[in-house]
Amino acid sequence: MEHFSYRGEEFFCEDVSLREVAQQFGTPLYIYSKQALVDSCRQIEAAFEGREHRTWYAVKANSNRALLSIICNEGLGADVNSRGELYLALEAGFPPAKITFSGVGKRDDEILYALEKGIEAFNVESEEELIVLNDLARQLGITARILARVYLNIDAGGHAYVSTSLKQNKFGMSLDDAGRLLRSAQGLPHIEVRGIHSHIGSQITRPEPFVAAAELLSRFVGELHRGGIPVGEIDFGGGFGVQYRGYVTHPLLPVEEHERGTMSAEEMVKTVFPVLLKTGCRISIQPGRSIVAQPGVLVTRVLYRKMTEAKTFIIVDGGMNDLLRPSLYNAHHQIVPLVLGSGSFETVDVVGPLCETGDFFARDRVLPAVHRGEYLALMGAGAYGFVLSSNYNARPRPAEVLIDGATATCIRERESVEEL
Repeated sequence: MEHFSYRGEEFFCEDVSLREVAQQFGTPLYIYSKQALVDSCRQIEAAFEGREHRTWYAVKANSNRALLSIICNEGLGADVNSRGELYLALEAGFPPAKITFSGVGKRDDEILYALEKGIEAFNVESEEELIVLNDLARQLGITARILARVYLNIDAGGHAYVSTSLKQNKFGMSLDDAGRLLRSAQGLPHIEVRGIHSHIGSQITRPEPFVAAAELLSRFVGELHRGGIPVGEIDFGGGFGVQYRGYVTHPLLPVEEHERGTMSAEEMVKTVFPVLLKTGCRISIQPGRSIVAQPGVLVTRVLYRKMTEAKTFIIVDGGMNDLLRPSLYNAHHQIVPLVLGSGSFETVDVVGPLCETGDFFARDRVLPAVHRGEYLALMGAGAYGFVLSSNYNARPRPAEVLIDGATATCIRERESVEEL
């Protein structure tokens, strides 16, 4: 990735040495490239080639206010999953008319807060939610705009925990149930039907599941229109995969094979957009990971090398409480040193300090040899990184720093033990 690169033997983000940032702000530390974030937004928007659409950034991927403000300034909207995310989106400058509310378990107070703020629409997950939403909107004397979330029973592959559109998942309704819900919604005085919403999974790197979803949604919209249900919008969701392997290269780094068949978010948009356009509906998408993953890294410092009969462990000061993805999903993040050494490689486990065997960043990974006091960067950590962090083992959550050209700014202070 061009915004993260080696200059000589030292690793830089834009025009700043990450080693110097780590020394200034301490570790573990999240670092983001502003220009990489801006470029991610613009690349996705450019894929629509000027045609009308809406892009709702999935706030759950990374909700730092400074990053949200950058995304807002690029003209994107926001999709939220809680009152807290809605509050942060509003604080970052997103107008209510550019915010949607998703989630299978919206509390009454969250719905009332969103209605009072005048958000654009709710993605409704069930008939009971629709009834509650109509009643709460009645109490306020206003109308709630809705999209019905459907599951398409498409297996998009990947880890079971990021599957969201199979019939055994908790999300959405069958097409038949969604049709009945939308017809019922037309008779509710405080509900305005806008369209349908779908989200088939996360970290999807092949076009086939998206094309199948687009074709199925197009047929379903045709059926709704023929049945007199005024569906004017399709929210196609997100789930666009990103490259986690081998996007930083150097002769002194081991070679990592790219994920086969990985398509960029903008390539995915260009593939499915023509299919959806045939419906005559306005099209929306909900990218999250594909916007913020690669602009972020997690920097951690080597505490110890530990040799056993079975393994060589590199023990670092960051753990699963700072970046949960490897432990939760067995997710791969490329790991690179902030200063390159002799070029000798070794097979190691990179593990954290927590009292859990599952506290690891990499297992049996070939890496450059590193020693106590040196720094490592986990690439592609901008999405589902800090937002999934915790205080497990009473460890304070890390700081976050934004790089803009030659300037490094702290955009979230490190927690202190007194704040636990």
